[in-house]
Amino acid sequence: MLNEIKVGPQFGGDGASVIARGDKSGSQVVTKAHGDWFEPSLRGNVFMAHAIVTAPVVYTTAAGTGGPLLWNGTNNKLCSLLAVGFGSSVVTTVAASLGITGNSGQTTAPTTTTAIDSQRSLYIGGQQSVISAFRIGTVANAGNFFMPFGQLHTGALTVDNTGTAWIPLHGAVIIPPFCWASVAASATATTAVCQIGIIYEEINL
Repeated sequence: MLNEIKVGPQFGGDGASVIARGDKSGSQVVTKAHGDWFEPSLRGNVFMAHAIVTAPVVYTTAAGTGGPLLWNGTNNKLCSLLAVGFGSSVVTTVAASLGITGNSGQTTAPTTTTAIDSQRSLYIGGQQSVISAFRIGTVANAGNFFMPFGQLHTGALTVDNTGTAWIPLHGAVIIPPFCWASVAASATATTAVCQIGIIYEEINL
């Protein structure tokens, strides 16, 4: 069976049949119809958890991990991390990197938790997330520092020129059932106050 393609753009109205488009090398050309997260967001499966964290702890510390701290307490969902973002409102006295941490073996919810500041569907008015989100909590097993994404400086906010928006993770980190993931620091970022958000997708097993 041959895959027939036609070199160059084609124009047709709704309902028209056209041949797949190719380029002059014979490769098939594929273009986006919508944004990267349009389809899962339209289905109500994309969510954001937002936490205001004081002094993010080092990733090797199980107590007070966060945040946001996401726990998958389901037996029928995967949680795929799509993006993370942060900003600082109070500087740290200890320079540190921020990154993603996580581990398995979390058969019950983390303990000594504090409530997440917000958790919402990115389909406005959509269903609630089934993934549990906390500002911070104590996990059964401390994680590893496997995806650093930002830096906290000790300089004054009035002169610090570091800033960030959303950093794509492209679904590289997956939280299976009874596992957790969180933002943590490479060293306890004493006195820092950070606004941190994680965008994630829930996927049926």
